[in-house]
Amino acid sequence: MTSASRGAAHPGADAGLAGRTVVVTGAGRGIGLAVVEAFLAAGSRVVAGSRERTEALDALVKQGAELTVVEVDLATSDGPAALVAEAVAVHGGVDVLVNNVGAVRPRVDGFLSVTDEDWEWTLTVNLMAAVRTTRAALPHLLATGAGRIVTVSSVNARLPDPLVIDYGAAKAALTNFCKALSKEVGPQGVRVNTIGPGPVETALWQGADGVAATVAESRGVDPREVARGAAGQSLTGRFTRPDEVADLVLYLAGPAAANITGADFVIDGGLVESL
Repeated sequence: MTSASRGAAHPGADAGLAGRTVVVTGAGRGIGLAVVEAFLAAGSRVVAGSRERTEALDALVKQGAELTVVEVDLATSDGPAALVAEAVAVHGGVDVLVNNVGAVRPRVDGFLSVTDEDWEWTLTVNLMAAVRTTRAALPHLLATGAGRIVTVSSVNARLPDPLVIDYGAAKAALTNFCKALSKEVGPQGVRVNTIGPGPVETALWQGADGVAATVAESRGVDPREVARGAAGQSLTGRFTRPDEVADLVLYLAGPAAANITGADFVIDGGLVESL
Protein backbone atom coordinates (compact mmCIF):
# COMPACT_ATOMS: atom_id res chain seq x y z
CA MET A 1 0.00 0.00 0.00
CA THR A 2 1.52 3.31 -1.05
CA SER A 3 0.98 6.69 0.54
CA ALA A 4 -1.24 7.81 -2.30
CA SER A 5 -3.46 4.75 -2.02
CA ARG A 6 -4.66 5.81 1.42
CA GLY A 7 -6.31 8.92 0.02
CA ALA A 8 -8.00 11.25 2.51
CA ALA A 9 -6.88 9.13 5.44
CA HIS A 10 -3.31 10.09 4.79
CA PRO A 11 -1.93 12.41 7.52
CA GLY A 12 -0.79 14.75 4.77
CA ALA A 13 -4.39 15.87 4.32
CA ASP A 14 -3.99 18.24 7.28
CA ALA A 15 -0.21 18.45 7.56
CA GLY A 16 -0.03 22.21 6.97
CA LEU A 17 2.13 21.72 3.87
CA ALA A 18 -0.30 22.80 1.15
CA GLY A 19 1.32 25.08 -1.40
CA ARG A 20 4.85 24.42 -0.17
CA THR A 21 7.59 23.69 -2.68
CA VAL A 22 9.35 20.42 -1.87
CA VAL A 23 12.46 19.00 -3.53
CA VAL A 24 12.89 15.23 -3.19
CA THR A 25 16.02 13.39 -4.32
CA GLY A 26 16.08 9.72 -5.33
CA ALA A 27 12.39 10.12 -6.06
CA GLY A 28 11.81 7.48 -8.74
CA ARG A 29 10.99 4.51 -6.57
CA GLY A 30 11.01 3.10 -3.05
CA ILE A 31 11.14 5.55 -0.15
CA GLY A 32 11.59 8.53 -2.47
CA LEU A 33 8.45 7.72 -4.45
CA ALA A 34 6.45 7.25 -1.24
CA VAL A 35 7.70 10.65 -0.04
CA VAL A 36 6.63 12.27 -3.31
CA GLU A 37 3.17 10.73 -3.00
CA ALA A 38 2.85 11.85 0.61
CA PHE A 39 3.68 15.48 -0.13
CA LEU A 40 1.36 15.53 -3.13
CA ALA A 41 -1.42 14.22 -0.90
CA ALA A 42 -0.62 17.09 1.47
CA GLY A 43 -1.13 19.61 -1.32
CA SER A 44 2.55 20.42 -1.79
CA ARG A 45 4.25 21.28 -5.08
CA VAL A 46 6.88 18.60 -5.58
CA VAL A 47 10.04 18.66 -7.67
CA ALA A 48 11.29 15.08 -7.97
CA GLY A 49 14.92 14.40 -8.81
CA SER A 50 15.54 11.00 -10.37
CA ARG A 51 18.34 9.61 -12.52
CA GLU A 52 15.67 8.47 -14.95
CA ARG A 53 11.95 8.95 -15.31
CA THR A 54 9.92 6.06 -13.96
CA GLU A 55 6.46 4.81 -14.85
CA ALA A 56 5.30 5.62 -11.34
CA LEU A 57 6.35 9.28 -11.58
CA ASP A 58 4.92 9.63 -15.08
CA ALA A 59 1.63 8.16 -13.86
CA LEU A 60 1.41 10.84 -11.16
CA VAL A 61 2.04 13.54 -13.75
CA LYS A 62 -0.69 12.13 -16.00
CA GLN A 63 -3.08 12.18 -13.03
CA GLY A 64 -2.57 15.94 -12.84
CA ALA A 65 -0.36 16.01 -9.76
CA GLU A 66 1.55 19.24 -9.16
CA LEU A 67 4.76 17.37 -9.84
CA THR A 68 7.85 18.32 -11.81
CA VAL A 69 10.16 15.43 -12.69
CA VAL A 70 13.80 16.31 -13.25
CA GLU A 71 16.06 13.68 -14.79
CA VAL A 72 19.40 14.26 -13.11
CA ASP A 73 22.41 12.26 -11.95
CA LEU A 74 22.91 13.41 -8.38
CA ALA A 75 26.25 11.63 -8.22
CA THR A 76 27.74 14.28 -10.48
CA SER A 77 29.20 17.48 -9.10
CA ASP A 78 26.67 19.73 -10.86
CA GLY A 79 23.58 17.51 -10.78
CA PRO A 80 22.30 18.63 -7.35
CA ALA A 81 22.56 22.32 -8.21
CA ALA A 82 20.73 21.72 -11.49
CA LEU A 83 17.86 20.05 -9.63
CA VAL A 84 17.49 22.95 -7.20
CA ALA A 85 17.78 25.49 -10.02
CA GLU A 86 14.87 23.81 -11.80
CA ALA A 87 12.74 23.97 -8.65
CA VAL A 88 13.49 27.68 -8.27
CA ALA A 89 12.80 28.34 -11.95
CA VAL A 90 9.41 26.62 -11.79
CA HIS A 91 8.21 27.71 -8.34
CA GLY A 92 10.39 30.66 -7.32
CA GLY A 93 11.99 29.03 -4.30
CA VAL A 94 12.27 25.97 -2.05
CA ASP A 95 10.51 25.41 1.27
CA VAL A 96 11.46 21.81 2.03
CA LEU A 97 14.39 19.64 0.95
CA VAL A 98 14.23 15.87 1.35
CA ASN A 99 17.64 14.27 0.85
CA ASN A 100 16.75 10.68 0.07
CA VAL A 101 19.07 9.49 -2.70
CA GLY A 102 21.33 6.64 -1.64
CA ALA A 103 22.56 3.18 -2.61
CA VAL A 104 24.36 0.23 -1.10
CA ARG A 105 26.49 -2.62 -2.46
CA PRO A 106 27.00 -5.44 0.04
CA ARG A 107 30.70 -6.28 0.42
CA VAL A 108 30.35 -10.04 0.58
CA ASP A 109 34.10 -10.57 0.04
CA GLY A 110 35.13 -8.49 3.04
CA PHE A 111 36.88 -5.19 3.68
CA LEU A 112 39.99 -5.99 1.63
CA SER A 113 37.85 -6.30 -1.50
CA VAL A 114 36.58 -2.71 -1.18
CA THR A 115 38.67 -0.53 -3.48
CA ASP A 116 39.25 3.22 -3.43
CA GLU A 117 36.82 3.47 -6.32
CA ASP A 118 34.19 1.60 -4.27
CA TRP A 119 34.68 3.99 -1.36
CA GLU A 120 34.48 7.01 -3.64
CA TRP A 121 31.25 5.76 -5.23
CA THR A 122 29.63 5.07 -1.86
CA LEU A 123 30.66 8.39 -0.35
CA THR A 124 29.54 10.31 -3.43
CA VAL A 125 26.06 8.75 -3.61
CA ASN A 126 25.35 8.58 0.11
CA LEU A 127 27.09 11.70 1.43
CA MET A 128 28.20 14.17 -1.21
CA ALA A 129 24.93 14.12 -3.15
CA ALA A 130 23.15 15.34 -0.01
CA VAL A 131 25.90 17.83 0.82
CA ARG A 132 25.74 19.35 -2.66
CA THR A 133 21.95 19.45 -2.84
CA THR A 134 21.81 21.05 0.61
CA ARG A 135 24.42 23.62 -0.40
CA ALA A 136 22.37 24.57 -3.46
CA ALA A 137 19.04 24.68 -1.62
CA LEU A 138 20.11 26.37 1.61
CA PRO A 139 20.04 30.01 0.41
CA HIS A 140 16.43 29.50 -0.69
CA LEU A 141 15.50 27.71 2.54
CA LEU A 142 17.03 30.54 4.56
CA ALA A 143 15.09 33.09 2.52
CA THR A 144 11.80 31.57 3.68
CA GLY A 145 12.71 32.02 7.35
CA ALA A 146 11.21 28.59 8.00
CA GLY A 147 12.96 26.14 5.71
CA ARG A 148 13.10 22.45 6.47
CA ILE A 149 15.60 19.75 5.60
CA VAL A 150 14.78 16.09 6.20
CA THR A 151 17.52 13.62 5.29
CA VAL A 152 17.00 9.88 4.98
CA SER A 153 20.14 8.36 6.47
CA SER A 154 20.24 4.76 7.72
CA VAL A 155 20.17 2.64 10.82
CA ASN A 156 23.72 1.69 9.79
CA ALA A 157 24.86 5.16 10.81
CA ARG A 158 24.73 3.78 14.35
CA LEU A 159 24.83 0.04 13.63
CA PRO A 160 28.23 -0.80 12.09
CA ASP A 161 28.13 -3.89 9.89
CA PRO A 162 31.13 -5.23 7.92
CA LEU A 163 28.77 -6.33 5.14
CA VAL A 164 28.11 -2.64 4.39
CA ILE A 165 31.28 -1.16 5.85
CA ASP A 166 31.56 1.76 3.41
CA TYR A 167 27.82 2.44 3.37
CA GLY A 168 27.66 2.61 7.16
CA ALA A 169 30.61 4.98 7.29
CA ALA A 170 29.01 7.23 4.67
CA LYS A 171 25.69 7.29 6.49
CA ALA A 172 27.37 8.04 9.82
CA ALA A 173 29.08 10.99 8.14
CA LEU A 174 25.74 12.07 6.65
CA THR A 175 23.98 12.04 10.02
CA ASN A 176 26.88 13.93 11.61
CA PHE A 177 26.81 16.52 8.81
CA CYS A 178 23.09 17.15 9.32
CA LYS A 179 23.48 17.50 13.08
CA ALA A 180 26.30 20.03 12.65
CA LEU A 181 24.32 21.99 10.05
CA SER A 182 21.29 22.12 12.33
CA LYS A 183 23.37 24.04 14.88
CA GLU A 184 24.41 26.62 12.31
CA VAL A 185 21.07 27.29 10.64
CA GLY A 186 18.62 26.63 13.48
CA PRO A 187 18.83 30.21 14.78
CA GLN A 188 17.95 31.39 11.26
CA GLY A 189 14.74 29.40 11.14
CA VAL A 190 15.84 26.32 9.18
CA ARG A 191 15.17 22.97 10.85
CA VAL A 192 17.39 19.97 9.97
CA ASN A 193 16.56 16.40 10.98
CA THR A 194 17.50 12.90 9.90
CA ILE A 195 15.71 9.57 9.72
CA GLY A 196 17.48 6.24 10.12
CA PRO A 197 15.44 3.42 8.58
CA GLY A 198 16.29 -0.21 9.10
CA PRO A 199 15.50 -2.65 6.27
CA VAL A 200 12.66 -1.29 4.12
CA GLU A 201 10.43 -3.08 1.60
CA THR A 202 12.12 -1.61 -1.46
CA ALA A 203 14.15 -2.81 -4.43
CA LEU A 204 17.31 -1.78 -2.57
CA TRP A 205 16.69 -4.72 -0.27
CA GLN A 206 14.37 -7.01 -2.17
CA GLY A 207 15.04 -6.30 -5.86
CA ALA A 208 16.78 -8.61 -8.32
CA ASP A 209 20.12 -6.91 -7.56
CA GLY A 210 19.25 -5.90 -4.00
CA VAL A 211 20.91 -6.74 -0.70
CA ALA A 212 18.99 -9.99 -0.16
CA ALA A 213 19.78 -11.31 -3.64
CA THR A 214 23.46 -10.35 -3.45
CA VAL A 215 23.97 -11.92 -0.03
CA ALA A 216 21.97 -15.01 -1.00
CA GLU A 217 24.10 -15.59 -4.08
CA SER A 218 27.30 -15.42 -2.03
CA ARG A 219 25.92 -17.93 0.48
CA GLY A 220 24.12 -20.23 -1.96
CA VAL A 221 20.72 -19.72 -0.36
CA ASP A 222 17.31 -18.34 -1.36
CA PRO A 223 17.02 -14.50 -1.21
CA ARG A 224 13.75 -14.93 0.67
CA GLU A 225 15.67 -16.70 3.42
CA VAL A 226 18.04 -13.74 3.73
CA ALA A 227 15.11 -11.31 3.83
CA ARG A 228 13.32 -13.36 6.48
CA GLY A 229 16.48 -13.44 8.57
CA ALA A 230 16.86 -9.67 8.35
CA ALA A 231 13.21 -9.10 9.25
CA GLY A 232 13.51 -11.50 12.16
CA GLN A 233 16.17 -9.33 13.79
CA SER A 234 13.55 -6.63 14.41
CA LEU A 235 11.24 -6.91 17.38
CA THR A 236 8.28 -6.45 15.07
CA GLY A 237 9.48 -9.26 12.82
CA ARG A 238 9.02 -7.34 9.59
CA PHE A 239 10.52 -4.73 7.29
CA THR A 240 9.42 -1.11 7.45
CA ARG A 241 7.11 -0.01 4.63
CA PRO A 242 8.14 2.96 2.46
CA ASP A 243 4.95 4.84 3.34
CA GLU A 244 5.82 4.58 7.04
CA VAL A 245 9.11 6.37 6.39
CA ALA A 246 7.26 8.92 4.23
CA ASP A 247 4.82 9.65 7.05
CA LEU A 248 7.74 10.45 9.34
CA VAL A 249 9.31 12.70 6.69
CA LEU A 250 6.00 14.53 6.34
CA TYR A 251 5.71 15.04 10.08
CA LEU A 252 9.23 16.44 10.41
CA ALA A 253 8.62 18.81 7.50
CA GLY A 254 5.35 20.09 8.92
CA PRO A 255 4.38 22.64 11.56
CA ALA A 256 3.63 19.98 14.17
CA ALA A 257 7.39 19.43 14.48
CA ALA A 258 8.18 23.15 14.70
CA ASN A 259 10.53 22.78 17.68
CA ILE A 260 12.32 19.64 16.53
CA THR A 261 15.73 20.10 14.94
CA GLY A 262 19.07 18.33 15.07
CA ALA A 263 17.32 15.05 15.84
CA ASP A 264 17.74 11.57 14.35
CA PHE A 265 14.69 9.32 14.28
CA VAL A 266 15.29 5.59 13.96
CA ILE A 267 12.49 3.59 12.34
CA ASP A 268 13.66 -0.02 12.47
CA GLY A 269 11.14 -2.12 14.35
CA GLY A 270 13.42 -2.22 17.39
CA LEU A 271 16.46 -3.56 15.50
CA VAL A 272 18.92 -1.29 17.31
CA GLU A 273 19.12 -2.34 20.96
CA SER A 274 21.29 0.49 22.28
CA LEU A 275 19.99 3.81 23.58
